[in-house]
Amino acid sequence: MSDVRHVLVLPDRDAAEEVAGVLGERFRVDEEPRLVRDALAGEDDAEDAQWLVLLRDEEGRLDPGELDAFVGEWEGWREEP
Repeated sequence: MSDVRHVLVLPDRDAAEEVAGVLGERFRVDEEPRLVRDALAGEDDAEDAQWLVLLRDEEGRLDPGELDAFVGEWEGWREEP
C-alpha cells in the first residue's frame, strides 16, 4: 500500500468546502477530504489565505489530469506532493 496524496489548492474557504463536497460525488472517494488553511508567508489576514484540500489515494486510482481539470473549475490547481 502506497501513501499517495493529492493536494488541491483553492483561493478561499468557500471554494475548498465546495470542492471537498463534490469530490465524493464526482470521484467516489472513500475517505472525507481534509481542509487546511495555508496562510501566505507574512500574511495575518484570513482573507489572504489559500485553502488546501488533502485527499488520500492509496490505491492510486485518481487521475492527476482529471483532478487538475476538476479543481480548475474553482480557479484552483493541484500541487505535486
